[in-house]
Amino acid sequence: MTQLHVDRVIARQLERHTEVAYAMHSQLDAIQAVADELIRRLDSGGVLYTYGNGGSAADAQHLVGELIGRYLRERRPLPAVALVGDAAVTSCIANDYGYEDVFSRQVQALVRPGDMVVGFSTSGTSPTVVKGLAAARSAGACSVAFTSRRGIGLAAAADLAIVVPAEETARIQEMHLLALHMVSELVDQWAAAF
Repeated sequence: MTQLHVDRVIARQLERHTEVAYAMHSQLDAIQAVADELIRRLDSGGVLYTYGNGGSAADAQHLVGELIGRYLRERRPLPAVALVGDAAVTSCIANDYGYEDVFSRQVQALVRPGDMVVGFSTSGTSPTVVKGLAAARSAGACSVAFTSRRGIGLAAAADLAIVVPAEETARIQEMHLLALHMVSELVDQWAAAF
């Protein structure tokens, strides 16, 4: 590869990232709605549960880290659980029931009315994410999808959704990270005030 080719590849990645980031203005109301609902639920004693597969699992853990740790301000830790970190539970459910049940089974066991469940899916079609959000709704929790325009069905099945206006996995994941940081900022401001 020539240096010129490498420069063009990198420049195109940055240009596309910028295009999609600008297009995220269309999701500002959705991001605000997710943050407001999470604040309402945390204020009432609820817990946030998150999950996803692959890179989306990392996003789920990242959001939990921002809430239990801190985002920008010193404040009390907030109750949040990532359902992706327990290999024994995940492998047990996958082996005994099927991989598509790894999140829904945990949601059924742990989630209560007043909680919030966030499923991250770049495609919006992952059976594990779909079933997990359905279980959240059945439990009386608020279901939230972080997805893309490929995942309109998942977004429609959730109570709230942040839908990245892109189809490339890398750009979707980048915008999920941006959106979870925006949610974290709003929650941080609220939590630091008390």
